[in-house]
Amino acid sequence: MRAVPLVTAILAVRNESQHIESVLQSLLEQEQSGLELEILVVDGDSSDGTREIIERLRHSTPRIKLLANVHRKAPYAFNLGIQHARGEYVCILGAHTRYAKNYIAACLGELQKRRVAGCSGRLITSPSNSSLQAHLVSWALGHPFGTSRRSVRTQSPGFADTIPYPVFRKDTLLAVGGYDTRLHRNQDIDLSQRLCARGYKLYVTGETSCEYFVSATVRSLMRYAFKTGYWNLISLKQNRRSMAARHLAPFAFVSTLLLFLGLFVGASWLQGSSRFWLRSPLVALVVAYALATLMATMHIAFRERSLSALLLPPVFLGFHLSYGLGTLWAFITCASIPPKRADNFQESRQVFEGHQDH
Repeated sequence: MRAVPLVTAILAVRNESQHIESVLQSLLEQEQSGLELEILVVDGDSSDGTREIIERLRHSTPRIKLLANVHRKAPYAFNLGIQHARGEYVCILGAHTRYAKNYIAACLGELQKRRVAGCSGRLITSPSNSSLQAHLVSWALGHPFGTSRRSVRTQSPGFADTIPYPVFRKDTLLAVGGYDTRLHRNQDIDLSQRLCARGYKLYVTGETSCEYFVSATVRSLMRYAFKTGYWNLISLKQNRRSMAARHLAPFAFVSTLLLFLGLFVGASWLQGSSRFWLRSPLVALVVAYALATLMATMHIAFRERSLSALLLPPVFLGFHLSYGLGTLWAFITCASIPPKRADNFQESRQVFEGHQDH
């Protein structure tokens, strides 16, 4: 019988040479009063030196173990880590993040105290470097106008529908079948919904936090938004209940904008009041969006005490348009759910349950 609980930190990585040493250092510095920690790094065939950095750090501590993710996608990495985890608790982590020294201990403590299936700390969105673009990206993603008030980036402490970088009870993950490997994005949202559907609770504690470093350029933000919007439709097809209205709001915005634009252009062939009424919806939508963008921009500018934040309106617009166009493109191309490849998760579940019986 182990005197203290064992927590397995699962870190999925691929070509993360810029961040991997920092994130591993933050894990090695975790407070371990009342717990034992092992670290599983699951590498998706990195080609930028990430694996070599991990190998070097492994020589300094036996707590770091390295696994190979031949499928390269995140949900396979998470399931592989769960399969190999020795701990009765697992912590699902990302490589673009630095964790407070009490992160795992505080999340585990709240999980046990509140008897929930999973618990995470608050997520703080930070720029990846000191450039203006990195700050603009960080401000846009970290504000409710950019991502909604229910986003993992903006949610307040308390019970939640989904949680970022959580500590989970391993048996609950096995009970719902782990991560859906068909979802190359949104697999965390899907898993959270399936947990909640079974009556499990998820919690965000205000006792700790982690710092997520966003992409460094506005262009990379637009690519991220388009891909996320695209995968939202696939997620909707795979698990309709996992997608909330906020996930489809950019699609609704883009679709409405295109509809009103069509009416505006079509009004050119009309005369009198008909032209006015057909053009009014587009004008009203543009004015309303501009006012909302201006309010969010001013709020950020005052909060950050930075005139640079006044450059945010085109960033917000580009982000929302890219996100919505991603979903629209998925509709146009009839995006389908990728085939599921075996990752032996069922076998792992049976082995775990067999151990629990002894």
